[in-house]
Amino acid sequence: MGKVTLIAAAGENNELGKDKDLVWHLPDDFKRFKKLTTGHTIIMGRKTFETFPQLLPNRKHVIITRKQDYNPEGTIVVNSLEKALEMAKEDPQPFVIGGGEIYKLSMEKADCIELTRVHGTFEADTFFPEIDGKKWKLVATETHPKDERHDYAFTYLTYERAR
Repeated sequence: MGKVTLIAAAGENNELGKDKDLVWHLPDDFKRFKKLTTGHTIIMGRKTFETFPQLLPNRKHVIITRKQDYNPEGTIVVNSLEKALEMAKEDPQPFVIGGGEIYKLSMEKADCIELTRVHGTFEADTFFPEIDGKKWKLVATETHPKDERHDYAFTYLTYERAR
């Protein structure tokens, strides 16, 4: 198994989204997501997958769902995180991309977290799990100011599992 990485953007109170959508638009964060995940397996829940307008290019899509007859073209559908990770075993760095429930399930299996901390508080119905400072070590940060293309300042935070 490769290095399992959770990748997410979350507000100051771990907000991920509301009504199956993000609550901000950060073009540079989208570019970073694309750069990091292209060529890799992306693991997600059904609700996260259903927010995509189409398959993300150059990525293997693994969807976790309890729905028996769910089988979107071009994807692999499984019913557990363990089976999703099994489908990604050839990938040196599979990415878990959401949503909230899948992140929670994945925290104990992950080796790395790539978190974009959006500097603001938002109304949300989906949240990223708390990052336990005893289990995770912050190894890199990069701050991006608010500008004409980004309504909020944000910081890229890279965590590795504390050994």
